[in-house]
Amino acid sequence: MPEIILASASPRREELLRLMGLRFRVLPSGFDESGVPQWPPEKHVVESALGKAEDVASRIPDGIIIGADTVVVADRHILGKPEDEEDARRMLRLLSGRSHYVYTGLCVIERAGDRTARRLKDHVRTEVRFGNLSDEIISAYVATGEPLDKAGAYGIQERGCVLVEGIVGDYFNVVGLPVYRLSIMLAELGVRVLGG
Repeated sequence: MPEIILASASPRREELLRLMGLRFRVLPSGFDESGVPQWPPEKHVVESALGKAEDVASRIPDGIIIGADTVVVADRHILGKPEDEEDARRMLRLLSGRSHYVYTGLCVIERAGDRTARRLKDHVRTEVRFGNLSDEIISAYVATGEPLDKAGAYGIQERGCVLVEGIVGDYFNVVGLPVYRLSIMLAELGVRVLGG
């Protein structure tokens, strides 16, 4: 089995790869995604994931590198991580009582003999609907500090779960790594999940 490398410092992505039964190491990417056009979001996340994976692949002679990028989209607004508490409140007010979409781009690169043998790219979109959030709930959630390091200012897998009325699509995509789609991509490269 080739070495698997996660091109991300996200603890949530690490946790999901472990749940898949994969052995891997983390080598965060230094790719600057600010130069990637923001719209359309499905193209943005795929190009960002590709940039992250290629950055790490350039340092690895052999192995399989996984790059990912996640954004939250409401109307035509792409919501990244909030700049501060007031920005988090603004985002949560925007999402209150309505649906938004979470996009994650995936790129898996197979390196062999110091060259790229194969490169797979894809993206997943999930619809998330928030309940009507009072200013009190928004302030209480922001006070936990949790929204400040998360795209869209919430974490569905943590305390932010109480904000979510429902979802349509892949829950794990909202966490930051669509594991089913990733498992299909890895299978194309001969990687078995669940420690098989």
